Formats: sequence, structure tokens, C-alpha cells
Amino acid sequence: MKTIDVKGTARVANGKKGAKDVRRQGGVPCNLYGEAKGENGLPVAQSFTATQEELRKLVYTPDIFSVNLNIDGKECKAVMKELQFHPVTDRLLHVDFYEITETKPIVMEVPIKLNGLAEGVRAGGKLAASVRKLKVRAPYTQIPERLDIDVTNLGLGKTIKVGELSFEGLELVTSPSVVVCQVKMTRSAMSAAAKKEE
Repeated sequence: MKTIDVKGTARVANGKKGAKDVRRQGGVPCNLYGEAKGENGLPVAQSFTATQEELRKLVYTPDIFSVNLNIDGKECKAVMKELQFHPVTDRLLHVDFYEITETKPIVMEVPIKLNGLAEGVRAGGKLAASVRKLKVRAPYTQIPERLDIDVTNLGLGKTIKVGELSFEGLELVTSPSVVVCQVKMTRSAMSAAAKKEE
């Protein structure tokens, strides 16, 4: 997994008014959730602010990153967990980060990459990916930038489901019944099959 640096400033004024003030000044309100827990047993968030520019390289990309987070000189490793965008302008409104360690497993969505020329495509079908990412659980040091899936033996009208996949050192969290990709029948493939039957 790639690594990226993000700098932030601790935020004292929380709540809706504090968040609005941050956005008015061009910043993005962020929270960092870590090991610390409150009296109710729920994780305690450390509030901070980062600039739109600082977060752009992390948010507007298909790649996944571990983040070297620097809040007023205090550093930690984190991953981005949740984003909020404005429904009309699509402006970034809020980001949640989750503190990570080298040993504690985390759940992340990892992009898939389909490799090879499928048998069904050679027979006139069309390869279609049904999902772009799969959820995996592992320590962040073992999570790859992408999941490579070989489709060479995928025949016409056939599918690959999550339950048929396995990756060393990773636990797949996405439901086993989810279709990852399939070779769809096309008109040319159907007519070729019909001619064969005749």
C-alpha cells in the first residue's frame, strides 16, 4: 500500500458551529479515532483541521493509502475511514481517520484488477466487472495496492464470485456470494452458438 503525508492542526471548537467556521476559512473538519475510549466504552475522537489542498491528493484518487498524519507535530499512522461531501457542490465537508498499528488488523476496500484474456471473450463475449473494490481484513502492512484476479479460464456466461477467491495473508470480508466479474453473452456470441448447434 502506498503512503502519503497529511498535516493537520488540532481543533478546539467542536460541534456544528465550529465545523462551519473551519469550512468558511477553507479548511476541512477531521476526526482521528484511535485506541483511546471514553467512559461509555466508545472510541474518543481527536478533532483536527486539514486544508482542502492537503486532502485532495488523498481523496480524489482511485489508489488506497496509509497516512502519515502529523497533527501539530504529533505523528501517527492512520487510514481514511469515512468521507462526507456536499450534496450539491461535491465539496469535501468532513473526513474520519482511524489510527493503525503494524499488528492490529483493519478492514479496507481494495481495488480489483482483472488480468488475462478470458476464454469467453475469445468466444465473442464481453467481460464486465460487477464491483470495483473488495473489503479485506489484515494488518495494514499486508494490504496490497490492488487485488489481481486472473480471468483467463472464465468461459462465456460464467462468473467469478468472492467465495472462489483467496489472497495470501488477507481475509475477504465482502460476502462470498457477491459476483466480482462475468463474461456476458453478446449478439455475435449468441449467433455463433446458434450456428454451432445447427
